[in-house]
Amino acid sequence: MEAGVVQVGAPVLRNKAEDVPPETIPSAEFQALLAKMIDTMRKAPGVGLAAPQIGVPMRVLVLEDREELMASLSPLEKQERERVVVPVRVFINPTLTPIGEEKVTFFEGCLSVAGYAGLVERWREVEVSGLDEKGQPVTWRVKGWPARILQHEVDHTNGTLYIDRMLTRSFGTLPQVKARFGGKPIVDVRKELGL
Repeated sequence: MEAGVVQVGAPVLRNKAEDVPPETIPSAEFQALLAKMIDTMRKAPGVGLAAPQIGVPMRVLVLEDREELMASLSPLEKQERERVVVPVRVFINPTLTPIGEEKVTFFEGCLSVAGYAGLVERWREVEVSGLDEKGQPVTWRVKGWPARILQHEVDHTNGTLYIDRMLTRSFGTLPQVKARFGGKPIVDVRKELGL
């Protein structure tokens, strides 16, 4: 776990974060916050981070998924999760809209709930709108794993953790989850858990 990542139990993770005044985005202070968030996410390592996770109650998230973070996944797992490389993206004051009706369920972990994972049902496709790191309007429609990351991080800005949404029967330590379910299709995982 990366030092500086706030852990479950801290009030900042349970309160709704504040909108960022757009005029503050170009400031050196705000740009330093973005740099710190990206650095913290990469060092953890994680695929996303919201400002409340470093103790800053602002509606800001960053995400990035790199090939090396997928190295332990089987081709089936990558395909099933629709996991793809995503360059660094920044969303300030994000608004998330589900697209379609389809939901998918996979294990999620969280840097703020270090060492654990649980199955979480999420929308397969979403659209997120907000401002980018330059304060310009940006909209991204995406499906699969990047959509999951966005939903997880937007939840953080609303004081929600994945443990609030998970199928509680699936909750376990990361080593247990990897040993028991690693490489298995999600349909088999659900069957084994009686879900």
